[in-house]
Amino acid sequence: MIRCKTTIGGAAMSAALLAFTASATDQFPGIEGLMSEQEFSDAGLEKLSPAEIEALEAWLVGFTAGEASLLRANNEEVKKASKKFEVLSRLDGEFRGWSGGTIFSLSNGQRWQQRLSGRYDYDGPRNPSVRISRNWAGYYRMTIVETGKSIGVSPIIKD
Repeated sequence: MIRCKTTIGGAAMSAALLAFTASATDQFPGIEGLMSEQEFSDAGLEKLSPAEIEALEAWLVGFTAGEASLLRANNEEVKKASKKFEVLSRLDGEFRGWSGGTIFSLSNGQRWQQRLSGRYDYDGPRNPSVRISRNWAGYYRMTIVETGKSIGVSPIIKD
């Protein structure tokens, strides 16, 4: 699940778009895939018809392809929201730790790669929860929630 912690609706949408751009999936996940159930409900989107949801998603795809990058680069409100970027998900498949250049596949479809050197041997439960956030310098850090162990990561973005 992708969650973005923000207090302003427009900034929340921009942060969600930032999270989506880091996704390695080929298919648009839909507005319900970008938002938590609570965010979807808080925005009142359950009141929309399927056709209205489809129209909103079409607009969102177009916005993401065009104006979103300009806002991320130039809008202070969006810049502030992107600093609060956070992904909460689970690791997909067999996970035994990292050892340099490790690829992490998440259950939400995103893929990330180890950015910093280091080794960590993991022997805990399968599919541990992870939190990916940005540090003060703008780099991403993935933390295994159960152990608190962290490593610098970079999104794998499919062109």
